[in-house]
Amino acid sequence: MIVPRKPLTLSRALTRTLPLAGLAAVALATAACTPNDPAAAASVATDGGSASATGPTTVTVSSTADACTLSATEAPSGSLVFKVTNDGPDVTEFYLLAEDGLRIVSEVENIGPGLSREVMLTAKPGTYQTACKPGMVGDGIRAPFTVTGSGDDVSAAGALADQVAAATAAYAAYVKDQAEQLSSGTAALVTAYKAGDDAKARDLYAATRAHWERIEPVAESFGDLDPRMDLREADLEKGQEWTGWHLLEKDLWQPDAAANGGTAYTPLTAAQRTQYADRLLADTQELSDRVQADDFATTIDAAAMGNGAKGLLDEVASGKVTGEEEIWSHTDLWDFQANVDGARIAFEDLRDVVTAKDADLADRLDTRFDALQTLLDGYRDGDGFVAYTALSDAQVKELAAAVDALSEPLSRLTAAVVL
Repeated sequence: MIVPRKPLTLSRALTRTLPLAGLAAVALATAACTPNDPAAAASVATDGGSASATGPTTVTVSSTADACTLSATEAPSGSLVFKVTNDGPDVTEFYLLAEDGLRIVSEVENIGPGLSREVMLTAKPGTYQTACKPGMVGDGIRAPFTVTGSGDDVSAAGALADQVAAATAAYAAYVKDQAEQLSSGTAALVTAYKAGDDAKARDLYAATRAHWERIEPVAESFGDLDPRMDLREADLEKGQEWTGWHLLEKDLWQPDAAANGGTAYTPLTAAQRTQYADRLLADTQELSDRVQADDFATTIDAAAMGNGAKGLLDEVASGKVTGEEEIWSHTDLWDFQANVDGARIAFEDLRDVVTAKDADLADRLDTRFDALQTLLDGYRDGDGFVAYTALSDAQVKELAAAVDALSEPLSRLTAAVVL
């Protein structure tokens, strides 16, 4: 098995998954939606509706508090960009879902008021749904969307297509390996936790979580697996049951009353430990079974890898670098490293394609990844990292600045690898 500790010798095996086209994801219930303009569809296509050298098809999206308005309800197959602008008062998200409304094809999250974000993908012919999620809670605002064409324009002949195929195959193989390691690691942690061996369970926690962090976006695409397995207590909705990693984390690093909202923490009983540990193990096995399926590799393409690499870095910026992810154990730097691993290896798997199309971008990504890794290496402690609480405000700001510096060139990766 691959040991995930020394990440930046950067073997191609050390990857975390990225949001993948066609995997199951957050279920967005039907809500009222603003009708789109079917007549506008013809105006969004470039070069007669094909993804040609003139550029990808672009569909603009306006998300408000009560509407999700697209410039078109259909587009030709091939390179497709959704340019999403948040015209509402709350942070929003945008999803392209499969016809069943459950499986995520592509997504973009955390779009603040007044801001615009783009998501690029290689679109295959078929029927889909679009969804805006203002406030990032509750139901999504959905509408049908059609991708037309034969699909011949999705593929590209020649050396670049072969390079992309090799990259996606390598990536799929790593996801399967990480899922296996996550499953075996979780089994060991659960055994220790149920037996009351908290010291051993705490020792296993961060190392096992690293496998999860590398493939979390896959779990996010499998419907309700991610909230069952990784929801933070602060993100619970009223009446929602809390299960998964962070429930066990809190019980292993039991907070005092001050850190627990002013009330004494009540440890889980032996029966509750068994209940929640077994649930986590079963969910982990479900995740592993899904990625081991024969058709899993067909869900991965270059656009998904590029989008996901940027998504992983966004996760660092929104949770890890703030210290909010592992609020009880303070093992955030383990998660931070896993996110960086995944983003960098996605790029490295696609390096030949990037270099052929934009050599300057490849060089910039190398430089920015190296700079961020150098900072992270300064906080190593044996096989792991120091507690996040050991970092000063200045050190946190330095890490955040390095993440921001990498984020800009990484946001261009998808455009560089879509054929």
